[in-house]
Amino acid sequence: MPTAEKVIDALGTGRRKTSVARVRIRAGNGKLQINERELEDFFKIQQDRNAVVAPLEHAGVRNSVDVVIRVHGGGSTGQAGACMQGIARALMRYDSDLDAKLREKNFLTRDARMKERKKPGLHGARRGTQFSKR
Repeated sequence: MPTAEKVIDALGTGRRKTSVARVRIRAGNGKLQINERELEDFFKIQQDRNAVVAPLEHAGVRNSVDVVIRVHGGGSTGQAGACMQGIARALMRYDSDLDAKLREKNFLTRDARMKERKKPGLHGARRGTQFSKR
């Protein structure tokens, strides 16, 4: 009876603003899928595409792993940042030797900047009413 080949998946979760990305990495040939779409179809802006593949390029594993991402919430920039952090965390679980390499470019650090809440009596977080002399 032949032995079944075991597929090892590394999981990682990334967050940015209000976006959450769940990332699954396995050995493969460089296929990258986001919400069942290709990278170029999902992120139209080149800057967002570069952000998503940056951890893979920096770690030198772009063409040796397959990445499957499920992302929701927020806008395109927030989703790209969430994917970037999720990929970095999954890579760390996939190969713990990459930890120092990923940390030197701050791929594992959560960007804690959030939108400031609106205050009562104001038009926005800080914008007040226009002053009227008469």
